[in-house]
Amino acid sequence: MVDPMNAWWAQQLVLCGWAFAPDPLALAPETARTRLASLDVVDRGELGWRLLEALDSAHPDPARLLAALEVTALAGAAEWLSEARARQWGQRLAEEIHAHHASLDDWLAALRRARNDTGWVHGDDGFVEACEALSTLERDGEGVTWEMLRDWLLANRQTPALWPEEPEARVWRLRAAFSPVLEVPAEALDWHGLEGWLAEAWQVTGRDELIRVLLWLGAQGDRQGWDLDANRLSEADHEARRRWHAGLAPRDRDFGRVLLGFVEKGEPLEWAAWDWLRLIDLAWAGDCLGWLSDDEARMFALHGADLVKRRYSDWLALARAYQRGRSLFEGEDLLGSVEADWRLLLHAPVSPWKPALQELIDPELIDISRERMRDWRRDPWHWVLALAAVREPELAMRQGGTPSLPSARSEDARRYLTEILDLHADEGVEALARYWLPAQAHHLNQLAADAAHGALPSSRTPFGRVAGDDLAGRDALGRASRHAATIHMAEKFAFHLQMAMDSGWFEASRLTELASALQGSLCRFYIDARRLLSAWTQWETLLPEPDQPSLAAEILWHRDDPGSLFHWLDWQSGEWREPGARPGLSQFTAMALVGPLNSAIWSLPQPESERECASIREWVDGHYAVHGPEGLAEFIDYLLEVGDRQEYQINYAPYTLNPARLASEITTLESDECGEEERNHLLRLQRVRANEDGCNDLNLAAWDLAQAVDLAIAGRQLGWLDEADFLARLRRAHTLAATHYGGWEEYARGLYAGFSFFMGETPEREAFLGGFRQALASWLAAAPPLAGPWASLDFPGARPRHWAPMHVDTLPGDERLLH
Repeated sequence: MVDPMNAWWAQQLVLCGWAFAPDPLALAPETARTRLASLDVVDRGELGWRLLEALDSAHPDPARLLAALEVTALAGAAEWLSEARARQWGQRLAEEIHAHHASLDDWLAALRRARNDTGWVHGDDGFVEACEALSTLERDGEGVTWEMLRDWLLANRQTPALWPEEPEARVWRLRAAFSPVLEVPAEALDWHGLEGWLAEAWQVTGRDELIRVLLWLGAQGDRQGWDLDANRLSEADHEARRRWHAGLAPRDRDFGRVLLGFVEKGEPLEWAAWDWLRLIDLAWAGDCLGWLSDDEARMFALHGADLVKRRYSDWLALARAYQRGRSLFEGEDLLGSVEADWRLLLHAPVSPWKPALQELIDPELIDISRERMRDWRRDPWHWVLALAAVREPELAMRQGGTPSLPSARSEDARRYLTEILDLHADEGVEALARYWLPAQAHHLNQLAADAAHGALPSSRTPFGRVAGDDLAGRDALGRASRHAATIHMAEKFAFHLQMAMDSGWFEASRLTELASALQGSLCRFYIDARRLLSAWTQWETLLPEPDQPSLAAEILWHRDDPGSLFHWLDWQSGEWREPGARPGLSQFTAMALVGPLNSAIWSLPQPESERECASIREWVDGHYAVHGPEGLAEFIDYLLEVGDRQEYQINYAPYTLNPARLASEITTLESDECGEEERNHLLRLQRVRANEDGCNDLNLAAWDLAQAVDLAIAGRQLGWLDEADFLARLRRAHTLAATHYGGWEEYARGLYAGFSFFMGETPEREAFLGGFRQALASWLAAAPPLAGPWASLDFPGARPRHWAPMHVDTLPGDERLLH
């Protein structure tokens, strides 16, 4: 029995110069493909546009409808469309033709008008003859008449499945922004010239490069830089905007002009669709070429759809956002052509965008895609990338696998390590631990807790007031009391770790262990990306790096963009393990006894490289004439047991009871030529006479304690003290401090008095004393906050006076708890 639909369709193809055949899909596949190419239908994407355009308006073009009937038949015969899909498109085209043309004569007349009006020539005289033949068939009641097909269409009315309808295939409807997807899975025939286009437009020549671009588009894309520029311009005045545009490279001036236009006319400054729709498009490209499996491509596309649904309520909002992004990319405002460019997808009755955007995708598929996207970032190195890319956004292009690096990049990383960090290849991976500073985080957290309760130390110290700006910065730390401070130092550690990896100097597996430890530490202190990034923003705002632009805007961008890599990291950490040792609270307190004799110590010292040890040995030898492990241990013990304070007690304290003898001794020394030793003795006698800096009234043990701890740290770095010996001397120093002093201010007075009293002759004495006084004031007042840790620590043996922080980012009170 003849199928009326097929027979009618075959009859219409006679108008295109075909010989009549009962089945319109019966043409040989190779012949059909050749014919499609001659009609400039070079791939299935172009076919989709031809079909969509044919059904695009309330008064469709009859010539396009006839052409669509032909290319549908050809596509079915060429096996571009499944037989079912081809026949559904044929039926939908037949319905459209019959809906607008009451009879065959009406249809043929419309085709003739279209031919005359547009110069359309299809089959030349053969077209005229075909029209006459169809009219004769109709008049004689032969073949399938207009009425017969109308009856068949009414009897078989249904909503044809013109686009893939399976739940897992519906995501590809978003790809219609570039060309409609007619069939799944993807094949090479979907995209003509694809490999060449990828190489030219994206510099992508294989799977690994494609995956990195896909992950970059989801996580950052072009939008990050545009967003940051737009936010700054929104807050800038006219002159600042002008200077910004003038400062752009010539190739970026058109972009800048378009962006300024959007800012000044109040256009929504949002264009993420530009990245996320291209993500879906490139996922389809990867499937077409076989670089991605069908499932991989679908998961990437679902990720793009997930991000789109979070940002846009409907298709129009999506289209306008994409158009804004395209405008910025091309340097031309294209918003005026939104209606023309997107009319088919937004309004065509058979548009693949007919379903509501928010209802397009099955939520269960979205959930699966989220887990798969996290799988791509499961490696702990993605934590390092995420953190380091805030400072260096180009690193976001390395997601999904580490690319081979150009030698210039490795050289840059090596220069950074040597010139900025003074870190060298021969020091080994272990040297990176010195940049992990848990004690610094403890200090900041404690200051923040105390600031929030108005419990910070006074700005007035025995050594003067601290600077107003430093004090304001310290007092503001209360705003961070709810945010753990580890991120403030951890992000810098991550950047150093990334440079270490890029240098090629160190064993990758050892660096990965540090990356894993970094991940575990951050997962312990922050429950999710928003909490971490909010904390980072707060601490970055409160403690900006000197002479460096703030990263706060970049950090907030990552917090608020749903695609940012931070939101797709693996937040499930294993056993907590840190990249460096975490000192106990009493150990940190003991190390703080050094005071401003040295820079603040924020982590337990470890043996250093030979290069660094040479410099430490030179210092130990030059200042203390100590040449080896035994001598160092003995001298530290001497300082802890008796030290310079005994020299004062024996050689100078008695003079305070006999001023006449003191005056006589000074006179005698002043009247003779003095060697260096006698000269130093005279200076100390004069200081006793003047009770300079309270040397006769204060306990000078602090001077010995500070030196002892400083030398113990040096001994540990030199490897002259093992860990047990080092910690034992810290405990002794801690106990002695508790015995001699009641608090940091009293200790500071003693330290300053000892520093002043035992200083040798130098024309720079007043400068040294002034600098030391200023440093002591800063340590006591924590202004600036990272001057030193005294203000956050209870003095050894003193009653606790600090407020408990609101999180666990603190040092353990039991010094045996090392991690």
